[in-house]
Amino acid sequence: MKRNFGAGGVNPNDMMRQLQRLQAEMERVQAEAEKEELKVTAGGGAIEITITGGLEVKAIKLDPELLNPDDVDMVQDLILSAVNDAIKKAQALMAERMSAFTGGLGIPGLR
Repeated sequence: MKRNFGAGGVNPNDMMRQLQRLQAEMERVQAEAEKEELKVTAGGGAIEITITGGLEVKAIKLDPELLNPDDVDMVQDLILSAVNDAIKKAQALMAERMSAFTGGLGIPGLR
């Protein structure tokens, strides 16, 4: 019985099975990270954003003291800051989880 080995004596079928297992594990880790929730605050805790690793904003909580009609511009700026910070943290979470698979390869979209 002759074995079909590719370059370097690696069995292509074994390599394909390993790649399929790796892909399945990556998908599992990514799905878990997409569901994980992060809480981010701005304005000393006056605004709290809850976001998932999949970049879905789940909740925005405001301290009632912010609801002064004279402070609308400030509240808008704080919300914008909090949402942007939440997105950055969610992206960092995904990059951290996927780095075990990408190993610093610099693959676009996977960091």
